[in-house]
Amino acid sequence: MQIGPHVLANNLFAAPMAGVTDRPFRQLCRKLGAGYAVSEMVTSRRELWNSLKTSRRANHGGEPGPVAVQIAGTDAAMMAEAAAYNIDRGAQIIDINMGCPAKKVCNKWAGSALMQDEPLALSIAEAVVQVGQARGVPVTLKMRTGWDAEHRNAARLARGFEAAGICMLTVHGRTREQGYKGHAEYETVAAVKDAVRIPVVANGDIDSPARARDVLAFTGADAVMIGRAAQGRPWIFREVAHFLATGELLAPPLVAEVQRLLLAHLEDHYGLYGEYTGVRSARKHIAWYVRGLPEAQAFRDRMNAIEDCGEQLSAVAGFFDELAAHGDRLPVAQREEDQEETSRQEA
Repeated sequence: MQIGPHVLANNLFAAPMAGVTDRPFRQLCRKLGAGYAVSEMVTSRRELWNSLKTSRRANHGGEPGPVAVQIAGTDAAMMAEAAAYNIDRGAQIIDINMGCPAKKVCNKWAGSALMQDEPLALSIAEAVVQVGQARGVPVTLKMRTGWDAEHRNAARLARGFEAAGICMLTVHGRTREQGYKGHAEYETVAAVKDAVRIPVVANGDIDSPARARDVLAFTGADAVMIGRAAQGRPWIFREVAHFLATGELLAPPLVAEVQRLLLAHLEDHYGLYGEYTGVRSARKHIAWYVRGLPEAQAFRDRMNAIEDCGEQLSAVAGFFDELAAHGDRLPVAQREEDQEETSRQEA
């Protein structure tokens, strides 16, 4: 699998998710088997580039390459400027966001709303590609199947994006109107794959090794992108990789390993956000890790009252120590039953 000059370790990608795929989370996914990970979306609005939120999202310190940054906006010139800004700060791949269904994004005609204005969408792609080609940086794009069920225009747009110089397309198998409701459909992803010669990545509801295998087979896609299913389960990438290579399922991870991974994740998280913000923003990650485990609800309630890094780390360690006293490995059935409660932040 290759994006421009960058040869990837495999065809299993971590999806960009607002408020989730910061540098610590991306690095963890890469460590656990993802061949590629895309940043949270960075706004194209210049006046926000110096904000604390954007500076954190543009932090790639120590991140293994290729560094991929997703940008979002509605104006071709501003998007081109945003691409140049992020390339100057270490981006090796630029990804254009035309997939986010969030109202606060779409109400400004960014994200998947751009699919309703095909000329604008194509002009943005052309402008960003022009900057990328001048800097030797490939440009990719993530989109949905269309605006609504009556306007699934992904295949038509895909041909235009390919002509504009986009070098890889990711398609989430839902329309903007669906948000994250219902189930992803892969017929449109397959149609996009048939329509273009550049690599196509399938995204949406890929939550198990078997689903990854089936989606790759059905769509003919070159890769799969996993988002919400990796929340609290970043080892899903190695599970999928092992299954695709051998046809066998890996045993659930050891409780001691999950404890070690989460504690290291938290330390890295605090390092990026500081104690005040770090403790609070870490709560969602902790909740995802313990989702479906014994006494998880009581633990989450307790966690929400903790405002100190050391106390949070101690509580997490104690929870997994107690869990390990009842078995070496995570109880898979309980976690699978709870997968429907995943968050809705994938961009």
